[in-house]
Amino acid sequence: MNISPSFSSLDLPCDKTLSWVKKQLSKASLRTMLTFDLRAARHTPESCCCPHHGTKECDCQMVVLLVYGNASEPVTLILHGNDGQTWMSIADNPQQRADVKLIASIQQALEVKAPASVT
Repeated sequence: MNISPSFSSLDLPCDKTLSWVKKQLSKASLRTMLTFDLRAARHTPESCCCPHHGTKECDCQMVVLLVYGNASEPVTLILHGNDGQTWMSIADNPQQRADVKLIASIQQALEVKAPASVT
């Protein structure tokens, strides 16, 4: 699987970005399913190279969402965050290309910048 370069980033922690992303995609009539949460999957804090890991200052996070629209297959959206910033990327496999219209819909829904404080 290939991961495209980040198409957007927000100056928000990953958990707040995730909430905002889900709201924005829902407004665009796109459905999401959370398939991976790094914090939930990580067993030992020592496996992270974050200088703050294991302390309350650590905000390393990665989540993977499947985004469904009218296409027959979902698009995989990856949020990767640390140091209060989150980057968004789309996974694409050369043998099974993601639907370009669905990708465009996702990017359009997330084009609007999130407010400084997202709840």
